[in-house]
Amino acid sequence: METGEAPIYEFGHFTLDVRERRLLRDGHPIPLRTKVFETLRVLLERPGRLLTKDELMQRIWPDAVVEENNLNHNISVLRQALGERPDGQGFIETVPRVGYRFVADVKQAGLPAGTPVAPAAASARTLRQEIRFCTSADHTRIAYSTVGTGPPLAKTANWLSHIEYEWDSPVWTHWIRDLSQRHLLVRWDQRGCGLSDWNVDDLSLDAFVRDQETVVDALGLERFALMGISQGGAVAAAYAARHPERVSHLVLCGAYARGWRHRDAREIEERTALLNLTRLGWGQNNRVFRQLFTTRFIPDAGPAEMEWFNDLQRVSTSAENAARLTDAFSHLDVRPLLANVQAPTIVFHSREDGVVPFDEGRLLAAGIRGSTFVPLPSRNHLVLEGEPAWAIVLQELGAFLGWREGRKVDARKT
Repeated sequence: METGEAPIYEFGHFTLDVRERRLLRDGHPIPLRTKVFETLRVLLERPGRLLTKDELMQRIWPDAVVEENNLNHNISVLRQALGERPDGQGFIETVPRVGYRFVADVKQAGLPAGTPVAPAAASARTLRQEIRFCTSADHTRIAYSTVGTGPPLAKTANWLSHIEYEWDSPVWTHWIRDLSQRHLLVRWDQRGCGLSDWNVDDLSLDAFVRDQETVVDALGLERFALMGISQGGAVAAAYAARHPERVSHLVLCGAYARGWRHRDAREIEERTALLNLTRLGWGQNNRVFRQLFTTRFIPDAGPAEMEWFNDLQRVSTSAENAARLTDAFSHLDVRPLLANVQAPTIVFHSREDGVVPFDEGRLLAAGIRGSTFVPLPSRNHLVLEGEPAWAIVLQELGAFLGWREGRKVDARKT
């Protein structure tokens, strides 16, 4: 909110006066070096929002290139200056490998009591996810989260995932919000990605399925709906085939049954070139390289969505893991398992998907007896909130999962 003057922020026993460049605790000044002061100011501008390390460094050192250690040092100094809150917790939360979040309640002096400093960030926190860890059979730690209430819906891990970073995402927020309003939504980071262990040897289909088994068992889920997006669809289908007694409904979005090494020669050539690019450029501070991947996944996204997806590539995994996972997915082939899927199944696929060809979605649906195939009027691999396809997804899911009664929209049986 713009007040026309430099703001004064209040949190706990502290006051930060931006114009006077002073931090006070119960009226007593606490000296801070310039860049440490700027670090606190930037955090207070967006309380409750995850700020990536790159975003913070660009705001604090706009005209210089600095090492990440400078930011880490500033955060350490701030923690010492602020001490602990009365509840024993710190004011600044660290999200490993991603960034920081200011977690205390903040108000801006001169505004009515209860007015949030950043309305968008505050409203995004009306939902609360709980993040925990479990250990798979080969001792790989898997990070998983739960949010919402209702019948459980487990979303199988997919590539480019980070359950914490996705929380404030313009690409994923509508998925999390709308699904968790009707379900206990369970998500997890794939091995090699996000908050799960990055240093892993086994990137096979069996390993991915075992990770899912570990997560749902840790939560004590006996029977649940299962969603798989992109490569997660193959893993979800394999799990449903192996555990028919556990899966009540199967939802597949932009998914496939066979990886790209099992497709035609032209796609193999194209994907091999992208794999080589991944090995060379993943995670580098090269906007052109990152934009190449972003425009394939969400070509019709707006600037904020594009920028977030660009950053996701760097925070979700390492260059080595990105290449290894790309190669591992290329070998997936669950076609022999599809006949064993017993759960009612719905398959969504964007007509002009640039990541997984539309025909791969049709092939997947045709392999699952009695499944419903829903073509979507979209070019995006991940359906965005502002496009007509999202309304279709919600209406179809509502009928399929029992949220509401209604006529099917542009769906056909396979």
